[in-house]
Amino acid sequence: MPLPAVTAKQVIAALERAGFQVTTVRGSHHRLRHPDGRATTVQFHAGRDIPKGTLRAIIRDCSMTVDEFCDYLR
Repeated sequence: MPLPAVTAKQVIAALERAGFQVTTVRGSHHRLRHPDGRATTVQFHAGRDIPKGTLRAIIRDCSMTVDEFCDYLR
């Protein structure tokens, strides 16, 4: 499945549905951690889409596939 164009708000909401929690906010960076130890950082810029390469890196940090991530977007 191709990567959809999503905002940081949508990415954070999807990761929260996957069990991640926002642990730290420093400036525009939101740090999310899962109880099993996985973690990632999402840059939050209101109204702007996350670049495709950055989104792939976030998904990889979370040890998810693109399809799994897209399931949490819904």
